[in-house]
Amino acid sequence: MAVVYTLLVLFLAVFVAGFILLVMGAINFDFSNSEIPPGVNQPVKLRIIHVILISRAVVGKILENIGICSQVTFVRYMQGIKTLGVDSKLVIKDLWFEKVPVRIYQPKVPSASQRRAVMFFHGGGWVFGSLETHEKLCRCIARESESVVVSVGYRLAPEHKYPAAYEDCLSATIHFMKNIEHYGVDPGNVIVCGDSAGGNLAAAVSQTLVGRSDLPKLRAQILIYPSLQALDFNLPSYQQNRGVPLLLRERAAFYMLQYLDGNASNLDEVLEGSHIPIDIKLNYRKWVSPDNIPEKFKVRGYKPHVLLDCTTEIFETVKRFCEPNLCPLLAEDAIVHQLPESFILTCEYDVLRDDGLLYKKRLEDNGVRVTWYHLEDGFHGIINTFNSDWFSFPAGKRGLDSIV
Repeated sequence: MAVVYTLLVLFLAVFVAGFILLVMGAINFDFSNSEIPPGVNQPVKLRIIHVILISRAVVGKILENIGICSQVTFVRYMQGIKTLGVDSKLVIKDLWFEKVPVRIYQPKVPSASQRRAVMFFHGGGWVFGSLETHEKLCRCIARESESVVVSVGYRLAPEHKYPAAYEDCLSATIHFMKNIEHYGVDPGNVIVCGDSAGGNLAAAVSQTLVGRSDLPKLRAQILIYPSLQALDFNLPSYQQNRGVPLLLRERAAFYMLQYLDGNASNLDEVLEGSHIPIDIKLNYRKWVSPDNIPEKFKVRGYKPHVLLDCTTEIFETVKRFCEPNLCPLLAEDAIVHQLPESFILTCEYDVLRDDGLLYKKRLEDNGVRVTWYHLEDGFHGIINTFNSDWFSFPAGKRGLDSIV
């Protein structure tokens, strides 16, 4: 018995030691591929959050390798594990709009007039995120702006590929607008809003609804560090912030490929820019080009990238990157000039910064009023940290205040 006990203790010790080495190895590897520039808001705190996220991913990979669950399932579970209680100022209900789960936040205080509504699409690279991960944010927007907020639990990749997420967000928005009288909302005061991948979905839904004469026009769109194109992953912000948490350049391209078709085998080609034919790139260069980025955003070591051509085989796998419902920055002017008033938030230390800047220019060039808020010390994902106890960042609260 003593021998068995000793062997069991040795096995557990080896397992724990191996686990720690795996985690530390992954962290060290990720550190070698990441950097936090001096201007980032509270760099030490950001580094700690990054370590926690890496560790979570490594544990998920270990569980996947031993057959317990997939890495994606584990990370999703850990993201949604913390639940909030009742809210003294809000009535919160979980419903279904058609086949799409939604969570509605309604202020308890009676309103003398009809309220505005915010259709909210969460971020997470189309792979992660849920009603739970953005619960605090949605509650805050509903309370502080005295709005009805509808958070949409759209289907996630890679199980559900493009256009599943877009279709769910569009379907939920149309359902809400057709049944708006049940929620005390002004039909002319509906806003679409989203962060990161959710910003992509908000922009795509907004563009689609431009052509719907049977529905009221959207009042506005709020795009929080949105991902809007997949033609060029070598724009200045992608070069300058390639290793800045919480979204590294490689992961941004990986998530886009996961959303497209669940296959990241062409990741290297996408990163180097050899996934789109030169003639198509040149056709879209009027909209997707470093030339359209203000010079002040190029001073941190940007180097012009040489245009590379691609093979027909590779383009066949990613040609849907040219669809505006997937990459809203590529919509025609005829659509863009009809878009509602827009708010765009960008962060200096974010690979997606230039997507927002390019869309800002496109909107303004087409006569759309744009309010732009730029966090000089911000990084990708900072808005969701506004009320995270020790992990809060002042810049996140400033950004949220500007959104409200």
